[in-house]
Amino acid sequence: MEVITAPEAVQRRCLALRAAKRRIGLVPTMGFLHEGHLALIRAARAAADATVVSLFVNPTQFGPGEDFECYPRDPDRDLALCREAGVDVVFQPRAGDLYAPDHSVYVEETRLSRGLCGASRPGHFRGVLTIVTKLFHLTVPDVAVFGRKDAQQARLVRQLVRDLDMPVRILVAPIVREPDGLALSSRNRYLSRTERAWAPSICRALREAQSRWAAGVRDAEELRAGVTAALSGGPGADIEYVAIVDEETFEPVARIARPAMLAVAVKLPSARLIDNVTLGG
Repeated sequence: MEVITAPEAVQRRCLALRAAKRRIGLVPTMGFLHEGHLALIRAARAAADATVVSLFVNPTQFGPGEDFECYPRDPDRDLALCREAGVDVVFQPRAGDLYAPDHSVYVEETRLSRGLCGASRPGHFRGVLTIVTKLFHLTVPDVAVFGRKDAQQARLVRQLVRDLDMPVRILVAPIVREPDGLALSSRNRYLSRTERAWAPSICRALREAQSRWAAGVRDAEELRAGVTAALSGGPGADIEYVAIVDEETFEPVARIARPAMLAVAVKLPSARLIDNVTLGG
């Protein structure tokens, strides 16, 4: 496994892989890897000949007062996990390698990013799409793998690739969960014991809504209200949103007539948790 820190060096290596007719699979991450990331790596390995994993805590996707400085980091463990997973190239840029001090160009989406996390985290997706664009230019992947837990992010990346004519196939891997249903996230380590005990309530509420949809409930507000009620009263929980949106347009729906996504964001005192399920499809 090669570990490369310089952007120009990883670009040379990946162009050489492409010249050798090897299909490149990219897994962009912010490090502190867990089983969810490893599932993305396995999907990339299955779809490509050479797997590239980026480990970079991207400052431009963090807003004021968010957890950039204290975001969990364990680079030695990350490298060991990548090696065990059969990764070919790890791109681990140093701070400042990807953004010049006077950088002023960003990539921004203006429609799909307006709601959900885009509404509650202004500028977040601008940072995400900017770093993804840079990683695509540097690693020239044939395929890139993202996780369903960050469903809005994955949808925006698909739009980015389509609208800017990028020759990258986007794969979206299913959510990986703890045995009790909590969606895996690097930020789960922030949770107190009380918060961790309550956190699976999110998945249970979403699955109950799926069951009600399967039983014939199609009114979005009825399903949404049930989830909101189930999550009220959590330990210091601030329900940021409970939303049902069209899977493609991300517009809110009143009655579920085609595949929709039920998405939740809850801010606990120690961490912000997101999760989602599909209704229909």
